[in-house]
Amino acid sequence: MNAAEAQDVKTLLLQKNDHYRQLAEQHHELDSRLHELTDKPYLSPTEQLEEVTIKKRKLALKDRMEAIAREYRQAHSSA
Repeated sequence: MNAAEAQDVKTLLLQKNDHYRQLAEQHHELDSRLHELTDKPYLSPTEQLEEVTIKKRKLALKDRMEAIAREYRQAHSSA
């Protein structure tokens, strides 16, 4: 599968799959907060911990989204 096809699957899932869309929204919210933190010249220890936690949560969300996309591709490639 090429990049364009992968993007088509993601776009379709954003439109049709509520769970995938919720995960994408959470990922976007975390990304926005991460940008707020990285724009600061200095992070407090609490903010540093938040930054690490956000990165881990974003990665977990991305992994779950990719698993949904992979399952969709598998289910629809054999059909």
